[in-house]
Formats: sequence, C-alpha cells, structure tokens
Amino acid sequence: MRQEEHVQSVHIPGVPNERQKLFFASRARFTAYGGARGGGKSWALRRKLCAMCLRYPELRCLLVRRSYAELKSNHVMPFLKEYGALVSYRESDKCLAFDNGSRIFLGFCGCDRDVLRYQGQEYDVIAIDEATQLSEYQFSIFKACLRGVGHVPRRMYLTCNPGGIGHAYVKRLFVDREFREGENPADYAFIPAMVYDNPVLTEADPDYVHSLESLPDRLRDAWLYGRWDVFEGQFFAEFDPRVHVCERGEIPRELTYFCAVDYGFDRLVVLVLGADAEGRLYVVAEHAQSGLTLREAGEAIADTCRPYRVDYVVASPDLWNRRQDTGRSGFELMSAALGMPPMRPADDRRIAGWRVLRDYLSHRDGEPRLRICRSCDELIHCLPSLLYDSVRREDAASEPHAVTHAPEALRYAVMSRAALPSTARDDGFAFPCVHKKLSYFD
Repeated sequence: MRQEEHVQSVHIPGVPNERQKLFFASRARFTAYGGARGGGKSWALRRKLCAMCLRYPELRCLLVRRSYAELKSNHVMPFLKEYGALVSYRESDKCLAFDNGSRIFLGFCGCDRDVLRYQGQEYDVIAIDEATQLSEYQFSIFKACLRGVGHVPRRMYLTCNPGGIGHAYVKRLFVDREFREGENPADYAFIPAMVYDNPVLTEADPDYVHSLESLPDRLRDAWLYGRWDVFEGQFFAEFDPRVHVCERGEIPRELTYFCAVDYGFDRLVVLVLGADAEGRLYVVAEHAQSGLTLREAGEAIADTCRPYRVDYVVASPDLWNRRQDTGRSGFELMSAALGMPPMRPADDRRIAGWRVLRDYLSHRDGEPRLRICRSCDELIHCLPSLLYDSVRREDAASEPHAVTHAPEALRYAVMSRAALPSTARDDGFAFPCVHKKLSYFD
C-alpha cells in the first residue's frame, strides 16, 4: 500500500488565493513565487512546508533566510501561531518537529562562509525565503543539498522580490527562462504574485496598498507591480530594452568596427562594436564563455572578430603584465592567435568609465548613442542587473560577479572612443576614432 494512503486528514485553517493555489499545485523541482510585495508569499511557504511534512513521514526540510533573527520573527513565531497544535519547537535544536518524524530545520545564510556548513547535507525539501538576498553561489550550494534515497519529492521553493544580490540569477532562471548547459527548463517554474492577488491583505490593511502606490516610480514598479527590469539599487537605471535593444536590420552597414574584451578564467566576454560617422555605437556581436586559458581566449576573440574588419581590440591593462610561471604576458599569449587584430590596453578608470557609459545610454534628448543588437544576450542580461557599490555610489558593485564581465567590456569599449586630453602623446601608431586619433601608448 502506498505511503500516502496511511496519511490521516488534517485540517489546516486558511483559504489560499488563486496565485497561492498555483504555487501549491506546482510539481517543478524548483518553484519561485513572488515578484511584488504583499503577495502572501510567506504564508504560502509555511503552509506548503507544513502540508508536505504531514503527508510524507520522516521528511527532511530546510527553511533558509539571510539571518536567523529574520527567520525567527518572520517564520518561527507565525509557524507556532498558525500550526502550534501540529508542531513542536525547541530553540536549542532550531527545528520544527512533527509527530510523524518529519522535520523543518531552520538555517541562515548571510555570507559565503555560512553556506559552507550545509555542504554534504541532504534535504528532501529546501525553502529559501527572500532568495534574491542570496548569491548564485549560495543558491548552487543549496541545490547540491537537494538529494536523498527515500521515495519522496525533492523540491526547492523560493520566495522573491526584484532587487538584491541574487536578482540576476532569479530573473534569468525563473522570469526570462534563459538556461545554461545542464539546466533543464522543465525543472523551473515561476508563479508571479502582486498585492492585488492577496485580498486578505488588501481588505485588512488598504493603507498598505496606498503606501505602495505612493512610492517613487522605481520602487513602485518593483514593489507594487513586481517588475524585474527595474529595481532599487540598479546601477544603470537608464537602460531600457525598448530603447537600447535593436534588431540587426536597424544597424547601419557603414561602420568602423572595434572589439572590447573582459577576460577571466571564470568568464570571457568579447564584444564587437561598430561606430558610425556621428559617433553612435552599436554592439553587433558578442561571445561569452567560461573556463578558457589565455591562449584559448585569444582564439575565441579572433574568431569573434573575423567576420568584421576590426581595427583594434581593447582589453584590461593587467593582460600586459608578465606572468611569473611563463615569463610571458596575457597580451603575448592572446596576440599569438591567428587573425587577432592589434590589441591595446584599456583606460580602466572605473568611475570615469561608468560616467561615459551612462552618457552613451542617456536618451533624454532623443535616441541614445549606444544600441545593442538583440542577439547579444549576455550583455542585455547583465547590464541592467549591475548593482550600485554599497560604499562608493558612483561605482558599480563587484557582486554578483557573474554579471560584471559584459558591462566591464562595454566600459572599456566606450572609453576607447572618448576624447583624450590635448596633452596626449602621438607616437604615430594610431587607431581610428570618431573624435581624434588615439596613440597605441595612450
């Protein structure tokens, strides 16, 4: 006889709304629920965990939030209030226990060091509350913990709002559904929810809805309407896909081409850009790949440039430093690739570079001076996901690191077209530029 046939019927109070019903019905391995604030995410998450623990004896669950204090106030106390007759809780164990042996372990993850304590552990169900507050690395560690030998579902549930360090990976997987090698689209489901979907809250506290409606534009779009393309903390608020992304047929044919590169073993990003006679830039092609050596990266750069008459490749200045293991620089190893255009070190000033890029993106006075071909998925995904640095507001944050490579390459690109001071040296070996010629040594 099947295990679930022995389960005694237990009445759990409360009536779910339509969005919460969709969340309860999801059978995907990974289900994200949310978008806007006030959608009833926390209540739905507790109810789902409780129902699964009652249905499957000896179920091992993990409920995670950024800090234990947040977890206790947002979930433990409501859990005991809502389901106190069904569960027991001891502070020392940090665990909610059911009579049938099922357990909900309580965890926290405020930094990468915290997530390491979960390596090697096994859970049947993992629930991450406010998942956008966790990095993609932390999320990947928890994914590895979703395993076991019992005949029970293995599922992960995430609640989320736009913004935060994990905004980019949540948006990529659940909203945009852009998957990488090894990621099965059938494993991921997203249930969007807004405050208007939660009549219990709107009827009990209509002032809360009014407070969301009166927020500044960007916060209102994210917190009230659950928009994932705009959120508080977004570094390039100017970026608008409707304005900056274009079809290939909209790109002029007569362009002067050049290339910009950001290299790391974790990610190589190559952008090919074209400049028209008025100084407008078009990103016409890109290549993004992980795990390449310097020599392999050079070949990838040359291959990406080959269909275009690329005048030069601009890359991070640290590639010109000699490596202790070989005595050769990254510049030398990359330049050895067949067909590699001349390489030059980028002007890598961060704040100045971001200002120039912001100017290219500005479209208050008409069309922007920078447009991106729709086929450049990496740049289109990463540019709006870049966050402000928490200390220097004029700089972009280095985390989440996965989204920084394409914007860095674009910063090198626009700085290579910026006008230089009149004292700049002219050593004869120059590359074409809209405003003036740039020396190899500038």
